[in-house]
Amino acid sequence: MEVTDKPYQEHRVFAELQQYMKFYERLAMSVFSFATMGTKAICNIDTYVYSSMQGTVESMRTILLAGRINDAYALLRKYYDSAVINVYSNLYLHDNFSIESFIVDKINNWLQGKEKLPEYRVMSQYIRASGELKPINDVFGVDDRYKRLRDRCNDHTHYNFYRHAMLNDNQIYIKNRGWWLDRFSEDARDIFILHLGYIFFLKNHYMMSSDHMDAFECGMQPEEDSQYWVAPFIQEMFDEVITPRRPDVTSTIKANSSMRLS
Repeated sequence: MEVTDKPYQEHRVFAELQQYMKFYERLAMSVFSFATMGTKAICNIDTYVYSSMQGTVESMRTILLAGRINDAYALLRKYYDSAVINVYSNLYLHDNFSIESFIVDKINNWLQGKEKLPEYRVMSQYIRASGELKPINDVFGVDDRYKRLRDRCNDHTHYNFYRHAMLNDNQIYIKNRGWWLDRFSEDARDIFILHLGYIFFLKNHYMMSSDHMDAFECGMQPEEDSQYWVAPFIQEMFDEVITPRRPDVTSTIKANSSMRLS
């Protein structure tokens, strides 16, 4: 398949990545008003993390359109790392913030550029060992899909096989280029679901509709239980992406949250 071929340029992966980009843009704005406890940050630090992740997804889409599948996989690994960092930082704040520890130094120092976060392996182990996350950890640990996904990203990043170098050449005919777009689509979706699965399990108020706060801002009494309403754009993402692919993720979040996720 040539990069200029219509089946390549119109592959579903490009619309899917566009969908993820728009979602991260809306999520960044949606969580802005939630203060990040345990740091000196004035705004929610996740707002800028999600904007950054939106940019990474956009870069992947742009590079894929140019036929650089190998480079796109290197960015996919960065996206994976970003998801793990976001889960780790929120979990670490959750575990260590208290009245006695009003500022969590490890995360606050990271924000201030004074300290690096641990390496990927350490963060992953911390997440997997969390008692708070056990129900969702059990779901994501049911098979080895994420180990195999990580291995694929590493193979591309480090040119572990010659074929990965060829996948960065957009001038030659490659018979299985379409297969790799299919594979990339599945891998990007799985990382997207991993990220949102953990974040919405740990911080289920991130799913909240704006109706509750909008009422207060207008000087009105919010409708009863409106703090449990799920934002339409988040419900839509569950309906279209998360639940069809991983109904077990959706059911686990619902079973451990008061939010009215359907």
